[in-house]
Amino acid sequence: MEIRIGIVNTGRELNFETDETADAVRTAVTQALDSGATQVTLSDAKGNSYIIPTAGIAYVELGTEDVRKVGFVA
Repeated sequence: MEIRIGIVNTGRELNFETDETADAVRTAVTQALDSGATQVTLSDAKGNSYIIPTAGIAYVELGTEDVRKVGFVA
C-alpha cells in the first residue's frame, strides 16, 4: 500500500510503500494525534523506519490495498 504524508511548510511530501494495512496505519496516526504524542513511527516495505513529528503533519493519504495484476488480459 502506498502512503503519502504532507508536511507543513514543505513543498515535498513523504511517499513510501508499506506492507501494513490501511487500518493499521490509520490507527497508528490517529492514536498519536489523539494522545498528543510528539511523533509517530511508520515503516516501509524495505524495512526503513520513518519518524514523523505529529505537529508537522498536514495530511495523510492512504492508497488502496489492491494487488496489481501482472500479465496479459484475455
